[in-house]
Amino acid sequence: MDLNFDLHEKQREVFTSTARYKVCAAGRRGGKSYLSAVMLIIEALKSHNRYGTPLGPMAEVWYVAPTYQQGRDIIWNILKALGGWGTPNSVIQTIHENTSTMTMINGRIIKVKGSDRPDTLRGNSLSYVVMDEYAFMKPEVWDMIIQPSLADLRGDALFIGTPSGKNHFYDLWIEAGSGRHGLFMEAFHFCSLDNPIISKEEIEMARTKMSEDAFRQEFEASFEAAGGGAFKSHEFLYADKPVSPGTTYIAVDPAGFGKGDGMVKSNLKRLDECSIAVAEVGADGWFVHDMVHGRWGVRETSLQIIRTAQKYKAAVVGIEGGSLKNAMGPYLEDQMRRLNVYPRIETLTHGGQKKTERILWALQGRFQNGKITMKQDQEWNKWLTDQLLDFPNPLAHDDGPDSLAYIDQIATTIYDHGWIESTYEPLDEWSGY
Repeated sequence: MDLNFDLHEKQREVFTSTARYKVCAAGRRGGKSYLSAVMLIIEALKSHNRYGTPLGPMAEVWYVAPTYQQGRDIIWNILKALGGWGTPNSVIQTIHENTSTMTMINGRIIKVKGSDRPDTLRGNSLSYVVMDEYAFMKPEVWDMIIQPSLADLRGDALFIGTPSGKNHFYDLWIEAGSGRHGLFMEAFHFCSLDNPIISKEEIEMARTKMSEDAFRQEFEASFEAAGGGAFKSHEFLYADKPVSPGTTYIAVDPAGFGKGDGMVKSNLKRLDECSIAVAEVGADGWFVHDMVHGRWGVRETSLQIIRTAQKYKAAVVGIEGGSLKNAMGPYLEDQMRRLNVYPRIETLTHGGQKKTERILWALQGRFQNGKITMKQDQEWNKWLTDQLLDFPNPLAHDDGPDSLAYIDQIATTIYDHGWIESTYEPLDEWSGY
């Protein structure tokens, strides 16, 4: 059969790009599934890759969705239709419905897979893969399984989907659009209205029924829309200095360390960061002086902590307990002796709470009641507020909110209810509990 695929302008931009890795943020009904199916069929019919390497039946082409059933529902019928299955001139030789596997007329194979069962993805040699709705997959699926499977054939990949806050899909999209990788990676963006077959009236009707954030994310493919919903941008207050003086505390959420004294260098953008929250706690609430953050080795992390304590003259430095804190112990002592700074170090614990509950308990009510103010015009303002707006998206970074929430555990809050003596613990009116 003659293959004649009708692509709209934005789809053609992706199709004709020579980048090896293409990262595309697309709005709902923007045509991403159709584009994915076209790419899969074209790639499966190739006999050689871009480097001239022959591609036989063992060089498989995959479509990977968050779950297998989701992938089958989205792409399977489109693949059969575009491949002409059931017609005399079909480019599909055989189909196995129970495994969602099709063999093309050249013997090459297209498979539908789900990322929710990562062990079933191992051990294959791939020449091409579509990672659909990558925002809803665990990043390790690509980093540890799919990318190595493309390595021997130097295969290509298309990441495509609708944003879900600023998680690993956002990180990859920004990286692809940075220009640092030349023609190796390229970023694309198209919204629902870029698909000419979508009715503008339908889109406008959806706009009237959805929140602004939801509409921007789903139809305009905006990463700026809030991905979590626990915190709202209008709750964020800024000032140059606190209203009244208080006591300064530091809380540290350490990130994992790599081999030796450095972080693991691969996929650095997607790793958690160490976050050091500096807050002055007084009668009017918290004033966040600083959020020091970065991906450092154990020595550098310990140095950043002690320098921050020295700069802000913190009463207490709390560090989340565990193996990472234990690893930093000797280095912290060395830095304290070297800088002649000896802050009180305390161990922070989750207290039996899940992290989401602990962060909401400590921060949500305070932000809603105007009891947290951030120092204005700081580099870290957007970094922290982006994470707060995404929270509690499980695939988004939450290093900043995590460390800031720990201030609640180490700070001595000032209460003045006019009581002389009481055997009851007062309700924390600032946090809302």
